[in-house]
Amino acid sequence: MTQELAKICRFQAFVQGRVQGVGFRQYTRERAETLGLSGYVRNQWDRTVEVVAEGPEPEIKAFLAWLNEGPPLARVSQVNVHWLAPTGEYTGFEVAY
Repeated sequence: MTQELAKICRFQAFVQGRVQGVGFRQYTRERAETLGLSGYVRNQWDRTVEVVAEGPEPEIKAFLAWLNEGPPLARVSQVNVHWLAPTGEYTGFEVAY
């Protein structure tokens, strides 16, 4: 039996709430790496956090579900997601500045 390759997906999300100053970027990088995703996470001037992630659809969906919860000290109030065409431009997941 042949295994079907998972569809590759990419999104850009802006996470709102208490998401800066609580380790959000580090936890996000660790979760993305655990799931084998590529992309980046960075703070925005408006106190939101931007996340761009690309990878297999099941892992992307799991990551997005995690972003809606966030790490222990964060309080996520909203996640605005924009689905994009995958580009394969990232080789890992990093904290961007």
